[in-house]
Amino acid sequence: MNTPWAAVAAATAFVWLGMVLAISFLEAPLKFRAPGVTLRIGLGIGRLVFRALNRAETALAAVLVLAVAAGGLPAPVVVLTGLVVGLLLAQLGAVRPVLNRRSDRVLAGEDVPRSRTHLVYVACESAKVLLLLALGVAALSV
Repeated sequence: MNTPWAAVAAATAFVWLGMVLAISFLEAPLKFRAPGVTLRIGLGIGRLVFRALNRAETALAAVLVLAVAAGGLPAPVVVLTGLVVGLLLAQLGAVRPVLNRRSDRVLAGEDVPRSRTHLVYVACESAKVLLLLALGVAALSV
């Protein structure tokens, strides 16, 4: 077991956690409360912000996997890493495409009903927060 790799894993998990908290639970809901921000403008901004977040998350996931693999870290860290990376892949592969199709329609001017898929995304983000917190703590305990 290599403790510098555990430190890299912990730092990566906590940076990722901070980004998810800041974007998903602070920026995303607040932008719709700003004066003059319509649904269409908010969705346009949100798509850009979440595309950037997802790219950063993908890079952080790669660093995390590398640190865990290189460091020979204990099973709890490996399992939590697999869960958080798997959750990210599910969001990117299954949930985000559905949300993007809906936002395409809204941005094109269609009147579309509210989507429950957004609640699925929020649930995934909430689970990701818990997993990243647990992962960071587990990696610090190495």
